[in-house]
Amino acid sequence: MNTLRSFPEGKRNCYTLKPKQGKNHKYLIRAYFAYGNYDGKNQTPIFDLYVGVNYWDTVNLGKYYYISEIIHTPTTDTIHVCLVKTVVGIPFISALELRPLNNSIYQTPLPSSQSLLINQGMFDVASTNIATHSRYKDDIYDRLWRTINVAYWYQLNGSVDIDPATTNDPYKLPSQVLRSAAQSYNLSYSLNFDYDSIWKDLDKSSKYYVYFHFAEIQKLPLGHKRIINITLDDKTVLSPLTLEYLKPLTITPQNATQGYVRFNISATSQSHAPPILNAFEVYKLISPLHSPTHKTDVDAILDIKKRYKMSKLDWQGDPCVANLPWEGLTCSSAFNHTNARIISLNLSASKLTGEIVTSFSQLSELESLDLSFNDLSGSLPEFLADLPKLKILNLSGNKLSGSIPIALKEKSNQVLQLSLADNPGLCLTDSCKKKKFVIPLVASISALIIIILLVSLAIWIILKTKKRKGLLTNSTKEKSLELKNRAFSYSKILNITNNLQNLIGEGGFGKVYLGTLKNDTKVAVKLLSQSSVQGHREFRSELELLMVVHHRHLVSLIGYCEEGGVRALIYEYMANGNLREHLSDKNPNALKWKERLQIALDSAYGLDYLHNGCKPPIVHRDLKTSNILLNENMQAKIADFGLSRTFKNEIDSHISTRPAGTFGYLDPEYQTSGNLTRRSDVYSFGIILLELITGQPAVRREGDTFNHIIQWVTPKLENGDIHSIVDPRLQGNYSANSAWKFVDIAMSCTAKSAIQRSDISQIVVEVKECLALEMSTEKNMRKTNSNSSLYINSMQFDSDFLPSAR
Repeated sequence: MNTLRSFPEGKRNCYTLKPKQGKNHKYLIRAYFAYGNYDGKNQTPIFDLYVGVNYWDTVNLGKYYYISEIIHTPTTDTIHVCLVKTVVGIPFISALELRPLNNSIYQTPLPSSQSLLINQGMFDVASTNIATHSRYKDDIYDRLWRTINVAYWYQLNGSVDIDPATTNDPYKLPSQVLRSAAQSYNLSYSLNFDYDSIWKDLDKSSKYYVYFHFAEIQKLPLGHKRIINITLDDKTVLSPLTLEYLKPLTITPQNATQGYVRFNISATSQSHAPPILNAFEVYKLISPLHSPTHKTDVDAILDIKKRYKMSKLDWQGDPCVANLPWEGLTCSSAFNHTNARIISLNLSASKLTGEIVTSFSQLSELESLDLSFNDLSGSLPEFLADLPKLKILNLSGNKLSGSIPIALKEKSNQVLQLSLADNPGLCLTDSCKKKKFVIPLVASISALIIIILLVSLAIWIILKTKKRKGLLTNSTKEKSLELKNRAFSYSKILNITNNLQNLIGEGGFGKVYLGTLKNDTKVAVKLLSQSSVQGHREFRSELELLMVVHHRHLVSLIGYCEEGGVRALIYEYMANGNLREHLSDKNPNALKWKERLQIALDSAYGLDYLHNGCKPPIVHRDLKTSNILLNENMQAKIADFGLSRTFKNEIDSHISTRPAGTFGYLDPEYQTSGNLTRRSDVYSFGIILLELITGQPAVRREGDTFNHIIQWVTPKLENGDIHSIVDPRLQGNYSANSAWKFVDIAMSCTAKSAIQRSDISQIVVEVKECLALEMSTEKNMRKTNSNSSLYINSMQFDSDFLPSAR
C-alpha cells in the first residue's frame, strides 16, 4: 500500500479480470485503498466501486486505510472491477486481489450467481495474535483474519496444530486460527455475541449470513463429549452439535438475519464441557443482482469499438452498468435473469470512417441508431432493414453512395424515421442508374416545350421539397395575408392590457404587459420603447421569423402592432417567467434537479429545431437564461429572436465585424473571429447548462472584476468534488452520476474551439440520457426504501499504519 494508481480522467475506469477458471466459479475479490496524501491536497476521496453491473461499495477512507472484499460468482468469463467518480476527489486503488474459492463453500439458499456476499469481517476469536488483522501462509484462500476478544469469553489453547491440508472441512481454516478457541466460564454460561455492541455499521434493512467455525482442540477424558446448541437472533441454527477432537467443522445457517447479528452458543444438558467457538465470519447479502448486458450485444459493441478504433474513455467494463451506460448508449433495464439490451446507439460526430460494419446487425433490440456527421463511405447496407425494432436511423452528413436498398425504403414508409441528408453520392430517387437519352433533332418549338416542362418540373420538385421541410415557403401574398390576420391596432393593445396596467417585465427593449384576449387567453405584450436598442430591423426579423417557425419549445407569436411609432409583439403568456429568475439566489423556491434537467432538454429540443429542423438553419445568437421562458407546467421555451440569423444553407457561416449577443454567453471564437456558426449557439447553451447546474449567473461581479462561470467551475472540476459545483440549495438531492454527466455535457458545449463542440442533436441525446439516469436513480431509491437498502458497509480499520505520502 505504499503505491497507488489514480484515475483523474473519466467517470468510470475498470480493470478487466479474466481468471482461467472462467464463469460460474466462486471468487474472493479484495481491494485495498491507502491515500497517504499522495496528491498534496490532504482531502481523502469518496467514490464508488462496482463489480460487473452491480454496485459493490462506497470507498470512504476515513483516517487511515480501507479494505473492501466480496465473494462473487460471475456469469461471464470476465470480471469488471470499476472505480466510479461520484462525490469528492479522484478515484484510486492501492491493490486488487482475485482468488478462486471452492464452489462448495460460502453457500446461501440462493444460487451463488444471483447474490453477492460483502465481507463484514472474518473473526479469529480468543487469538494470541496481537495484530489487529493477519494473513497466514497455510490459508489457501488467503483470508484476512481479525483478532477479537469478547468480555467473559476465556481463551482455550490446544497443544496440537491442525494441518488444514489433512482435514475434510472444505473451508480449510489455517492452523493458527484453529489452535485457539473462546470458551465460556463453565457449563452454565453461554457464549453470547452482539455485533452492534462493538461496531455500529450494520444496515438495519439488509440481511446478513454468519458462518461458524469449530474445532475441538482439548482432549477430553474418555467418554466425555462437548455438545452444543447454536441460536442466531433467537432462532435455532443447529441442535445438538457434537464436536470431535481435531476435526474442524463449519456451520452455515440456512436463514439470514435482518439488520442484526446476535448469536448464542450454549452447552446442552448432555455436554461434559462448556461451549467453544474458534472463529466466525459475517457477510452482508446482496440479492437479487442486475444481470450483465446480453453477450450478443457486448460482442457487437466491442467489435464496433475495435473496427472503428474508438477511444471513448468511458467505454470500459460492461456497456450497461446501472445508471452508468457507455457514452452514446441507452440500455433497457436489467435485473435478476433479464439481461440488459442496447436499445439506442448514438455515435454522431465520432470520427467513424470506412463502411458500416455488419456488427450493427447484431444489436437486435436497437430502436435508434445515429451515425450522422461521420466519414462513413460505401453503400447503404440492406441489413439495417432487418433490425426488427429500429424506429430511427440517422445517417446524415456522411459519404455514403449508391442507391437506397428496397427493404430499407419500404421500412421508412412504415415505421422507420430515416435521415440521409448530406450524402452527396447517395441517390435518393427511385432509379439511380444514369440513362442515356437519344433526343432526335426536331422543330425548335418541340425542344423549347421539353425544356419548359423540365424546368417546370424541377421548380415544382424544389418547392415541394422546401414545403416538406417546413420553412419560409409562403408566397409574398400568403405572408401579407398572415401579417394582416395577426395585426393589432394600438387601441386594441390598450384594450387587451387594460390601458397597460399590468406590468410583468422590463428590459432594454422596453416593457412587457399582461393582456387578455376576448377568449380569455392570456398573452404577453412586448411594447418597444422609442429608445429601445432593439430597433426596427430586429423587430421585423423576429416578426417574420415567428410567422413561419413553429415548435412546442419556441415561444409562439400571437400577433403584432406596427402603428405610427408604436411597435409591439404579442406572445403566448409564459406564467412562470424566465429561467434566470428561478435560478436567482433571491428566489426562495429552488428548482429541483429533475426540473433543471427537463428544462435543459426542452431548450435543447427547441434549439435542435432551429439548427436542424429548419431549412435553411437558424442561429439564435442571443441564447441566455433570461430568454428561456417557462409556462404554467414548467415547460421551457426559447424566446427573443430579434438577433436570429438565417443561413443560406446548412454548412454556411456568417462573418460579422460586430458580434451580437450578451456578455457572458458570447462564443469566444465568434467574438475574436466574427465567424458565426450553429456552434456559437451551442456555446451559449453550455453556459445555460452551467447556470442550471450551479445556480450561479453567467458572470458575477466581484469588486472591480467580473468572474465568468467557467472560471468558477474549472478549478472545482480539477478537485473532482461534484458537491462543490452543484447548486447547494439542492441539499444533495440529486444523483451524483447524473450531475457528473450534466457537467460533462456543459463543458463539452463550452469548448474553446467550435469544432470541438457537439451538434445540438447529439446534446439532446446526452441530456435525455442524463435525465434517464436521474429517473432511474429515483426509481431505485423508491424501490430500496420500500424493500431493503443496498448500501454496503465494508471493513474499515483503525491502526497505527499510515502510508507515507508519495
